[in-house]
Amino acid sequence: MAAIISVPVAKRLGLGSVLGYLLAGISISPNLLGLVGDQTSVMHFAEFGVVMMLFLVGLELQPARLWKLRHSIVGLGGLQVAITTSIIFVICWFSLSLPWQTALAIGLMLALSSTAIVLQTLTEKGWIKQDAGQNSFSVFLFQDIAAIPILAILPLLAFEELTSTESTSHSLIGHLPIYGQVIVSLTVIAAIILAGKYISFP
Repeated sequence: MAAIISVPVAKRLGLGSVLGYLLAGISISPNLLGLVGDQTSVMHFAEFGVVMMLFLVGLELQPARLWKLRHSIVGLGGLQVAITTSIIFVICWFSLSLPWQTALAIGLMLALSSTAIVLQTLTEKGWIKQDAGQNSFSVFLFQDIAAIPILAILPLLAFEELTSTESTSHSLIGHLPIYGQVIVSLTVIAAIILAGKYISFP
């Protein structure tokens, strides 16, 4: 009911359906009306909605257009992730005096954005077919690809004293130094991508 009420109002005001869904969630959250108490039970529906949104976006994409955008995906997307991560890393490390592991983790996380939300907004407003929309899509696509190695690197940024005393799992690469674990993780990711391209789909 909250979505049915808020989404048409948001679209009538020119805000888009995505912002309407966000306003609906905020209004029924425990911080305002408190209509939803256990958020974990609602999380499954939220994840399903995000998957369906990305599925609908994927139906509109063409492999030829993705190949045409390969240069902007690597160029613009790579620059956006690298520059944003570097700026936030410098601010957290030098200005806030955080450890470099924490500063790098914050930079990597804040360099990414929600592809599902922004792409839905671009599609509704008809900007996805314009040059600016194509460039934005290239950045989002690179962010989605970059999220995989970032997820592999984040556990390696944990403090050594914490991982040695509190970790109960046994890792095959746990005895290696940090740079060795990063190299092995990136190598495995590259092997999976190559195997999926040349072995699974010959």
